[in-house]
Amino acid sequence: MAQFDDRLNAIGALTDEDRKHIQELLGQWQLLSDLSFADLVLWVPKRSDYQSWPQGYLAIAHIRPTTAATVFTNDVIGQSLNWGENSRIDKVLRTGEIDRDTDPEIKGDIWIKEEIVPVYFAQRVIAVITRHRNAELMRSPSKLELNYREIAHKIYRMLAEGNFPFQNSIYRAESAPRVGDGLIRLDANGFITYSSPNGRSALNRAGYNGELEATNLGEIIDSIKTISQTPTDESWKIKLNGRTLRREELENSGGIFDLLVIPLIEGAQHIGAIVLIHNVTELRRRDRALISKDATIKEIHHRVKNNLQTVSALLRLQSRRVEDESAQAALNEAVRRVASIAIVHETLAISSAENVDFDQVFDRIIHNAVELSAHPVKFEKIGFFGVFDSQKATPLALVVTELIHNALEHGLANAGGTLEVEIQNNGNETTVKVSDDGVGLPAGFDLDGSSNLGLQIVKTLTENELKGSINLTRNKDRTEAILTF
Repeated sequence: MAQFDDRLNAIGALTDEDRKHIQELLGQWQLLSDLSFADLVLWVPKRSDYQSWPQGYLAIAHIRPTTAATVFTNDVIGQSLNWGENSRIDKVLRTGEIDRDTDPEIKGDIWIKEEIVPVYFAQRVIAVITRHRNAELMRSPSKLELNYREIAHKIYRMLAEGNFPFQNSIYRAESAPRVGDGLIRLDANGFITYSSPNGRSALNRAGYNGELEATNLGEIIDSIKTISQTPTDESWKIKLNGRTLRREELENSGGIFDLLVIPLIEGAQHIGAIVLIHNVTELRRRDRALISKDATIKEIHHRVKNNLQTVSALLRLQSRRVEDESAQAALNEAVRRVASIAIVHETLAISSAENVDFDQVFDRIIHNAVELSAHPVKFEKIGFFGVFDSQKATPLALVVTELIHNALEHGLANAGGTLEVEIQNNGNETTVKVSDDGVGLPAGFDLDGSSNLGLQIVKTLTENELKGSINLTRNKDRTEAILTF
């Protein structure tokens, strides 16, 4: 995309509106390529402004048809032509008129016919399109090919008159129905003049088995029992009259069909339309299945969060009934750990994906920890965690919780007053450093041999779940726990 923008920006004469128009054209010209069974190349004149004569042309885009074999084995994007090298292109740029088919020329092993169409916009020709077709495939065209080529000529004329592409349109090349999905041609009154076999099959699937030609398409759809998703005051006869670009979806017991209505214009007169129709039943079924699955997963996370909160409440009740201080402390630690996991599931329950914005989770964890601390603590966070999948987020929440509480309960219990968490995330590796200015590590401290349950949990989760490492050191006057994963 950057290379394409660079090529466009290299053309000094193009305005921002010109570039937008070209972008709209490239979003819609697959239709032209498929209808004309031809490769299309977009050439932009190389000149500093519209008052100066072009030095030549630069090929900035190339598209191949899905309805026929390409005539180019190599990509032509980036090729240049000097002024005078192709007199037909020069003529089209100068006159603004379409240069129709000529005698075929041999290029390699293929006889190719070429047509040149101006791209008219803002009262001037801003580019030209060359259309390249295999002449051998055109000797005995079928009814489908004749109709497609005739429609293509109409749209090329619209292009030369500035009526195509449609500006700020609902047409999207990556999702809109294609010519091969099914095509229905309408006259100026919305009556069918031609339907491709796939277009006919789609209507049969929708429940219509009568004659198509000389029948109003909107009346056909109105006669089919449909499932309306949203209330509307418009009938299908109005929706499919072909006078405006529209995208509609038809749903009934036969399936779901995506309809794209493209008007045909000659000068200022509406002369008909084409309707591209695509059976999207399976696609919509998958979309709905994904939505349902997503909703189910969210509900599961919500229920897990609620169940974990119930467990926490039961543990708190139990701790209040226990007189032994060590047992009470153990139960409170269990409450803290369960709460950390619950925060992760709560975040997943409100998220649209199976990923967790861990900074939100961390903010909750640190808020609860500092608030419950027996001593006042100054806290500072440096950097950001970013987003993690749920498989990493849960053990990470537990590890960070343990490191913070270890610093608060042991390092800062009787000395110091600052807690710092620094995160370095380069995409491939994340480092979390939890440091405090407390009493430091006991003499002869060894993480592997430590009997502290919290540190054992940290070590186990880091190595087994996060596939990382944990190291506790004394650096000058600060104790540092460095987690890398």
